[in-house]
Amino acid sequence: MEEVFSVSVFTRRLKQAMAVEFGRVSVEGEISNFTAHRSGHWYFSIKDSGATLSCVMFRGNNQRMRWQPQVGDQVVIVGGIDVYAPHGKYNLIARQMMPAGAGDLQQQLEALKRKLAAEGLFDPNRKRPLPSMPRAIGVATSATGAALHDIIKVLDRRFPGITVYLAPCRVQGEGAANEIIGAIRRLCEHGKSEVLIVGRGGGSQEDLFCFNDERLARAIAASSIPIVSAVGHEVDVSIADLVADVRAATPSHAAEIVVPERESILLYVDDLGERLLAGMNRSIGKRRDALDALVLRHPRRKVMEGRSRNEELGARLRLAMTRDLKAKGARVQQVGGRLEALSPLAVLSRGYAVVECASGSGGAVRSADDLRVGQGIHIRLGSGALDADVTALQRIDVGDT
Repeated sequence: MEEVFSVSVFTRRLKQAMAVEFGRVSVEGEISNFTAHRSGHWYFSIKDSGATLSCVMFRGNNQRMRWQPQVGDQVVIVGGIDVYAPHGKYNLIARQMMPAGAGDLQQQLEALKRKLAAEGLFDPNRKRPLPSMPRAIGVATSATGAALHDIIKVLDRRFPGITVYLAPCRVQGEGAANEIIGAIRRLCEHGKSEVLIVGRGGGSQEDLFCFNDERLARAIAASSIPIVSAVGHEVDVSIADLVADVRAATPSHAAEIVVPERESILLYVDDLGERLLAGMNRSIGKRRDALDALVLRHPRRKVMEGRSRNEELGARLRLAMTRDLKAKGARVQQVGGRLEALSPLAVLSRGYAVVECASGSGGAVRSADDLRVGQGIHIRLGSGALDADVTALQRIDVGDT
């Protein structure tokens, strides 16, 4: 006999089996009977030509979405099947929801990002710095959108009176990318803006999709003026954001980026002026003190000081000359003494004599062999001289004593 289940047991078994089989499924269909309950949950159905499926998206999941679906939207639901036992109904519990075809668009978008990144359009090194104090700002956005109002409001608060040039353009829908490209080119050709803000306020992914256009990305990269991209809310990052020189989270944030706060600049200038004045006063004070310390002297005093200096130098010169003369005189006496000790006269003074031939023909007689008996001789003494004749010759050996 087949097993018989109670309704509760069968429903529970069915719920378990469906959870295993359909724990995560993706289902595409058209939204119908959409209700946003005051609890925050969404109750709706999706249908196609042959069936209808009840769906629930709880508040914790739908709060992460940036758009709310409308009846008639074609969507893809990612979630799981749940059986509601009290009513015997099953529902698709939606955890994620996206427009039908969004997956293909996302793949195309990622492929475009890889292409532009490979070409270097996202490279930080090619991005230009913004001017620190621009004289005029160009804005490419809708003339009637909230973004323009927010930009002008912030600019007027931070730097009143700054010039803003608007190039109006559509920022969503078919043809919006071409209009934004045209607005950028007009501002560049105009040439009076020093920085451009390109963007719009928040919106759905479809609303912001024109800022993922490849032609727009290349126009931003080719701009002769630095561009700040301000597209959507902070969580939205478009290709325009990646290519632009600077990305702002919102249009208001872009306005804060492009201009400094005027009051802060005025305070800084005042501070510089006070520092300059204080520096000048210190410099003047130092020079005044140096002037007060300078004593002017009478010319006569300068002459007297010069004479005193000359006398001092003269005395030092004379003293140096005296010392030098004394040293040279002592040297002369020393050399003279040595010369006198070597003089023949000094030898004669010790009792020696010089014998010369009287005829004056031979000079000093050094040997008895140089003389003969009867020859006249001249004898020079240490004091005086005499003449004599040789009466006898005697030879003495050197060794004799």
